[in-house]
Amino acid sequence: MIDAGKPGTVGMARIRDHWRHWASSRRQQASLASSLLDGFPGVAMLVDADGIILSVNPGFEHYSGHPAHTMLGRRVTCLDVDPLHGDIRRALACCMARRSPWRGVLLCRRADGQEIHQQGVFQPLETRPGEALRLLVTLHDITELHQGALHDHALLASLQGTLDRLPGVVFQLRQSARGDLEFRYFSAGLQALAGLSSQTVMDSAETLLGRVHDDDRQRLSTVLAQSAVSLTPWTLEFRLALGDDVRWIEGRATPLRQRDGDTLWDGVLLDITARKGEEQRTQKLVSTDMLTGVLNRRAFFDYGEAVRALAARHGRAVPLAMLDIDHFKQLNDTHGHAAGDLALQAFATTCRDCLRPYDLFARIGGEEFAVMLVDTSPEEAWSVLERLRAAVEAIALDVHGEILDVTVSLGLAVMPPQGSLELALSQADGALYRAKHEGRNRLVPAPGYPEPQERAR
Repeated sequence: MIDAGKPGTVGMARIRDHWRHWASSRRQQASLASSLLDGFPGVAMLVDADGIILSVNPGFEHYSGHPAHTMLGRRVTCLDVDPLHGDIRRALACCMARRSPWRGVLLCRRADGQEIHQQGVFQPLETRPGEALRLLVTLHDITELHQGALHDHALLASLQGTLDRLPGVVFQLRQSARGDLEFRYFSAGLQALAGLSSQTVMDSAETLLGRVHDDDRQRLSTVLAQSAVSLTPWTLEFRLALGDDVRWIEGRATPLRQRDGDTLWDGVLLDITARKGEEQRTQKLVSTDMLTGVLNRRAFFDYGEAVRALAARHGRAVPLAMLDIDHFKQLNDTHGHAAGDLALQAFATTCRDCLRPYDLFARIGGEEFAVMLVDTSPEEAWSVLERLRAAVEAIALDVHGEILDVTVSLGLAVMPPQGSLELALSQADGALYRAKHEGRNRLVPAPGYPEPQERAR
């Protein structure tokens, strides 16, 4: 039986158990804290609110070079490169003002004068009411890491400078699995190339893509889609609108598929405006008759085949004609080749003025010319060529005070939707032969050509 006059034996036992458990826990915590301080690979200090060092860890001297007993009672700022205005003073002030932990990189000085970079942590410790604030300060040497980071930063800056000096713009384009486009990187040359900052285009790809010529935008979408499927590089020449100016750009990029299904292209944009201008000038020289400025025979057949193919796809017939300046040999023999050249130039200019910019007009050879009327019905072609014939008849050449008249004979034919350009020109040439023999200065159709109703009557 329990003696009612004495404290309960069971209650006392429980109190003793709780006390022993608490004491054991405190000893374990103290042992753990001691082990952490002993094994910490750096400097650990307990400092008061004024930064006075109260205690240090066993590794203090090894990592700072200062004997521990010489540092107790001194300010922690004595470890700073600049004790009055250095990093430690600012970190301590920040931690005290906010009453919250501070973490960052500090430049410190060892006892031997060596400057080292330290990863510092200033941690306010919990205090009981009335107790002064204390801080746990740890410093871990990261000099090698810092030097490595500086080296990497310098290397990156050098690489960025190289990219910015390249005669082109380096970019990275990302296409999500849903098809959304995003520019992840642009070198600084974009400003000179397109008048846009790199950040602007990275914020919204459409600020650049929206300037791509409408005809070229679809081609760009097509090559990106093909490259994303086949994972093969793409190359494209396209036009970029810069206000009233148009710039030719060549893009080249290599794709890389990401694990999440996105596609990345690393590529370059080159300004090829000057090159395209040279190509166009060269093309003009190759395709133009030097005397009259109109297409030459080769260009007429090249462009004519393109017109024929387009008309065939849409099931349309294409009118065409052969033209020959009347009595040209006689003009040359009588008034000389200079007068003949003048007549050819005046004739070509007059014909070109009577036609639309996209109609094909070429000098086939000597005084022979050919016309292909694009998007024109056979009935409309008749009236167009009659106006042309009348305009030529109105030419008056002043050669050394003598006025010379110029007329032209025309043979008109039609190329059916699935017809041959060579065959149609042969038919037009036959009609031209008839026009010459019927008196010249006239338009004669090939057999079966649909003539206007008033002429048929």
